[in-house]
Amino acid sequence: GRALLVLLLSATVSLLGGLIFGYELGIISGALLQLQTDFHLSCFKQEVLVSAVLIGALLASLAGGILIDRHGRRRAILVSNVVLLVGSLILTLARSFSVLVIGRMTVGFAISLSSMACCIYVSEMVAAHQRGLLVSLYEVGITVGILLSYALNYIFADVDEGWRYMFGLAIAPTVMQFLSILFLPVNPVKLSSWDSDCQKGLIPLQDTEDRAAAKREPYQEKHYSFLDLFRTRDNMRRRTLVGLGLVLFQQFTGQPNVLGYASKIFHSVGFQSNSSAILASVGLGAIKVVATLVAMALADKAGRRVLLVAGCVVMAISVTTIGLTSRMAPLAMARDCRAATAPNASHSLTQHPLTPVFPQSAVSPVPPASGAIKSQAGPGFAATRGHTKVFAGTQSKEVVPNSSLRQKRDLVGQSKKGTLESTGPPLGAAPWAQHTILNWITLLSMMAFVSAFSAGFGPMTWLVLSEIYPAGIRGRAFAFCNSFNWASNLLISLSFLDLIDAIGFSWMFLLYGLMGVMAVIFIYLFVPETKGQSLEEIDQQFSRKR
Repeated sequence: GRALLVLLLSATVSLLGGLIFGYELGIISGALLQLQTDFHLSCFKQEVLVSAVLIGALLASLAGGILIDRHGRRRAILVSNVVLLVGSLILTLARSFSVLVIGRMTVGFAISLSSMACCIYVSEMVAAHQRGLLVSLYEVGITVGILLSYALNYIFADVDEGWRYMFGLAIAPTVMQFLSILFLPVNPVKLSSWDSDCQKGLIPLQDTEDRAAAKREPYQEKHYSFLDLFRTRDNMRRRTLVGLGLVLFQQFTGQPNVLGYASKIFHSVGFQSNSSAILASVGLGAIKVVATLVAMALADKAGRRVLLVAGCVVMAISVTTIGLTSRMAPLAMARDCRAATAPNASHSLTQHPLTPVFPQSAVSPVPPASGAIKSQAGPGFAATRGHTKVFAGTQSKEVVPNSSLRQKRDLVGQSKKGTLESTGPPLGAAPWAQHTILNWITLLSMMAFVSAFSAGFGPMTWLVLSEIYPAGIRGRAFAFCNSFNWASNLLISLSFLDLIDAIGFSWMFLLYGLMGVMAVIFIYLFVPETKGQSLEEIDQQFSRKR
């Protein structure tokens, strides 16, 4: 009975952690539509507000690893819950732009710290044959959180100061997670023998063979310094190569930006602006949830390598197809964040949302807020889009509440709000309007891309990262890789528009396809299969293998 309780609470902590992460990334796009009017935000201020979460997340990934290793995973999650409550209260009560930025940075710090601690904690709390399922549950939480944020954006779109409710509702899942983890095993000592969380809390869930093996060959306590990540001791350098490779390929295969085109592609197959936005966000969000559930079910059966390789192959084929079809039926792309003010500008989000990547995902994690804000690639802008990694569909979501708000506020002369959307040419004039079959191929390719990412790189990257490092340095190693995740996301978002100007949209996507092929080769050569093995077995296997 106690083992089942611990299992259920671990699942709850994982799911709620992901849900909060996805919700906070997604909610900004709808809130921004109202904040822009209430606080008279310029394009630059919108970018700063969206980027604030990314900056907070990057700070947490630099400092959080030490907290997780020194004070335990459980305590780190509790701290992140408290910080998130503070951040949510600051946002809910905010009366000025600077307070909003501080609140979003606080929230960014909390969700990044929580994402690392949750994945590690849950991986250490459960038996080897359940680890893939429960850590992947975090990624399911992210996708559900993003869908939930879409729904609430839509509900509060016409409510006066509805953004306060949007930010404030994050308090509910945060309190639930805080209470859930209070009932999970405490780590009484810091890192005595391998990991106190693991040793004290995990044993009830481990198989009898695992327990017998642990008694026969006790796992020796080892202390590592941060620099050991780059040394040959216990093959740490190879582990770091695996972790960084997965995180960087997760970003460089195009996830942060492919979804920026979601609404544009829906529009091109004949959906008008409103339905286009709703379908792009909710439809892709639903696909993402389903694909992540499939990955969760298969993680402990098919294995991590199989899902990663299969996902990468499908992603490479999908983005290559989009690149080839866009050569024949080019998609137009607007560059300036004010371009959409024309009354008949379509609501397509050609730009990239702010989602993350978190996250993504996430979790990946990496990437959704109002990425659409894309002024000339000022640093803030990039950051905004950087978030998209967590969830691409977010971009479109901005548009959902947008339309009703837009009609209302445009009447008041507030057409400035159009800054949030990327514009596309009016439908009739679109050069791709006649290429119906090619447009459907592009649409199906994008749906295949989203599914493949959500079943492969999305959940598996974070699952493998939570498994391959020794307990004594797991928090710092995970945080180190996570900082590259946020930084590369920012870099890709910043450079995306300039690269499109330089080499063109179709070549950009063909380049993503090439990166997908390289990712398949990397995974095949370097990433070991870890399904069904205890964390100690994985560590011993890595230590022996050259």
